[in-house]
Amino acid sequence: MTVESRLAELGVTLPSMAAALGIYKPAIRVGDMVYVSGQLPTREGAVVHPGLLGADVSIEQGQEAAQVAAINALAAVQGLLGSLEGLRLVRTVGYVACTGEFDQHPQVVNGASGFLRDVFGEDLGVGARLALGVASLPARAPVEIELWFEVSGS
Repeated sequence: MTVESRLAELGVTLPSMAAALGIYKPAIRVGDMVYVSGQLPTREGAVVHPGLLGADVSIEQGQEAAQVAAINALAAVQGLLGSLEGLRLVRTVGYVACTGEFDQHPQVVNGASGFLRDVFGEDLGVGARLALGVASLPARAPVEIELWFEVSGS
């Protein structure tokens, strides 16, 4: 089954690659690696569930936002490579904007990790991971997701 068919099965259509909000590239390839800059959970230019986990945003809303950010990260890879085939997820980094007392960062980032597993499969879609809390993120985003992929056949 192709990545494209898995996305269709999940009812996901990738958006266009988001424009950079600063001086950086949304994704860059170095040898057989693709590094995706931190992606926010935006749909049609608006942040999904803005605010802080532990105050304004529930864990379920944070998980949805993490999935949306992962979808945007895949759009950046698609924009760079033209295809999502032949990729293996190496690392996921999830930043969770939260109150000082919030300690369920891994559960929030599971929204991205579970989605990537569903898209690429257990062997290719689950890599190393970091989930950490931060005081704030751009545009009041509740999460930001950064991905590293290995490209096969390089």
